[in-house]
Order: sequence, then C-alpha cells, then structure tokens
Amino acid sequence: EHWRTFIVEKDFKFISQNGLNAVRIPVGWWIASDPTPPPPFVGGSLQALDNAFQWAKKYGLKVIIDLHAAPGSQNGWEHSGSRDSSQEWGKTDETITQTVAVIDFLASRYAKSPSLYAVELINEPLSPGATLSSVIEYCKAGYAAVRRHTSTAFVVMSNRLGPMKPRELFPMASGFKRSVIDVHYYNLFEDMFNNMTVQQNIDFVYNNRSSQLNYVTTSNGPLTFVGEWVAEWQVVGAGKEDYQRLAEAQMEVYGRASFGWAYWTLKNVNKHWSLEWMINNGYIKL
Repeated sequence: EHWRTFIVEKDFKFISQNGLNAVRIPVGWWIASDPTPPPPFVGGSLQALDNAFQWAKKYGLKVIIDLHAAPGSQNGWEHSGSRDSSQEWGKTDETITQTVAVIDFLASRYAKSPSLYAVELINEPLSPGATLSSVIEYCKAGYAAVRRHTSTAFVVMSNRLGPMKPRELFPMASGFKRSVIDVHYYNLFEDMFNNMTVQQNIDFVYNNRSSQLNYVTTSNGPLTFVGEWVAEWQVVGAGKEDYQRLAEAQMEVYGRASFGWAYWTLKNVNKHWSLEWMINNGYIKL
C-alpha cells in the first residue's frame, strides 16, 4: 500500500511544475536483492525506483540515487537500517565489499537512463565509528564501480557526521572527475539551537552556514551539494513570515553551492518538513 500510494506520478509532475529539476532518492542496500531481501527488510523498493526513473524521464527531471542505508549501518540510526543503534559498517572488509556491489548494481541498472544525474555512495557515515580510512577506501572502490558503467554521472560523497574535518575527503575527491561533496545543514539536533531566537537562527544561516559552505567550495576541488536542509527549527511559536524568512535565507545561501541543494523532504506528516506542503501553503517560493 505504501509503495503504491506514497510517491506517485503526480508528485513528479508537481516537482517539475514548481521549478525543481532533480530528486534525491534514498534507498537501502537491500534494494539489490529485491524482490526478496533478507529479513526484516521488505521488497518493493526496486520497482519504486524503476517507477521514479520513468516519471523523471517523462517530466524532465534528474535523479540522484542516494545509498541511505549501508550493510551493518553506517551511523546506527533507524534511517540507515539499524534497529538497535548498532553501527557495524566499515568494521569489516565484507561490509565495504557488499556496499560496493550494491553501487555496481545500481549504476549498471540505470547508467543508460537519461535521468541518472548522480550516485551518492553513502549517506551520513558517523565518526568515529565510521573511520576516515574506511570511508576513503570505500569511496575509491565505489567511484570505480560507478565509472565502470558511466563516465557522465556525478559521484557524490557525503561528509562524515561527528568529529571530522570538513575538507577531509578533498585529497581523494579532487582526483576524481565529476565528484561532489555532500554537506547537511540543519538548525536542529544540536544544543546550541535550543534557545536561539528567530533572528539568531536566520543570522546563523547568513553568517555561519555561509562561511562553512564557502570553506568547502573551492575552485579546483569537488563540487559542493547541500544535500539536506529543512525550514524547521527549535523556535516555539514562530509565525508564517518567520518560516518564510528562514526558508529564504537558506535558499539564498545554499543556492551558492556549486552542485545545488535538496530539501528534506518532499512529503512528511510534519508540515514544515514537507516541501510539498510548504510550497502549497506559500511558505516557500521557488
């Protein structure tokens, strides 16, 4: 029922009609063993991705395939397929080899599609559990897997969360053609945002986020992608105009990213997390 009703063709029409040109689609590693993935995962995701590519082609949209959940979980959170907070990805060669095989599967399946724009090798690996050496080892092999099938698709590498250096992937990524670094900026999930006012949040975007993005956007390095952001915050009682200003500030700053931005997410039961709701209700103007 979920596959059949949640994201459908008219959503792609909506995306194209509202001035957006691409979709970042999160998938789990078990998509490569569809329609009978190992428990507890359920089948159906591969057909849903096939549908997305058909609809993207029909409405002139590009697709970024985002491997959001890797074998063993790269961050221990539920959105990476972990039920018990365990984070095992990268601790063995087997998890890396298995992940490369998933990338190879996806790249080979969609390389001929005019809609394939990029393959994101892994989403939000969390340090220190995901070590820099394991991420680099994997990204090198994942990049080679994509290039076996396509020379034109961009290859996106997600910066680690947790303790890390914002340019730590640059020495590797700079040697790759059509490479992209993905950074995620939320005015959430950190204590420093808990008591910020409306204006302090907006100033943070214009000042701090702007300088963070400038630091990773270099003329000779990989392209930069703000692959996740949302017009939501910790402010209680904010009005519509406040939300409009927050969204506008982020679009202005993240619009400077050399590979663009993606909103998290298109549809959500929480209104401000739903780009569709935000557009339809005049909170975001593209």
